Amino acid sequence: MFKNIFRFFAMVMCNQEKAMPYSAEHKAEVRKRIVEKARILFNRHGFEGVSIDQIMAEAGLTRGGFYNHFRNKEELYSEAVSSFLHGRGKIWRDEAGVDPMNGGPQTVQAMIRSYLSSGHLNDLDGHCPMIALPSDVARATPEVRSSYESLLRAMVGLFQHNMDTEGDTREKALVLASVCVGTMILSRTVEDSALADELRSAAGKFTKVYQSG
Repeated sequence: MFKNIFRFFAMVMCNQEKAMPYSAEHKAEVRKRIVEKARILFNRHGFEGVSIDQIMAEAGLTRGGFYNHFRNKEELYSEAVSSFLHGRGKIWRDEAGVDPMNGGPQTVQAMIRSYLSSGHLNDLDGHCPMIALPSDVARATPEVRSSYESLLRAMVGLFQHNMDTEGDTREKALVLASVCVGTMILSRTVEDSALADELRSAAGKFTKVYQSG
């Protein structure tokens, strides 16, 4: 009997959440909260390791409200990935003192230092989605892989945008992005923190020489 009563109240609350009219501002705030909680959970557990129920519970909402904001989990993942790029841009401006959209060769190195930093490495909730369980993404749907790819393209584009025009800037940008992401994946994987520091230090030195060469 108690189970039936619980189900009844859960259904009522879910229906109220669907039916209750909210302002556009409130809806935007709720959507932003869902995206932020999802990004953290995806970073911790990967795309397949997180359910819609978990995301909504973390956001303090019921599953029924999810579909007021997103078609499916894939769409949410796409927005969560995009939110990282916007947040990282703010970090680059506030902490590294650079504007990734209006810089130069030194801006590239500042972005790389920030990306390879111990702060980024140890930020389990806020790190780049590209270093969070990439093998998980490789097995995911085309929509999820496309979102992952869009972040990589954005990173390459920012590097290329801030490089000198001489030489093949796209090739250099691709190499720099690959080194940054690959280094952070390895640094996250190894148990030895000293080795992780060596990896990041070596990558930083390499990117500086490679970019100027």
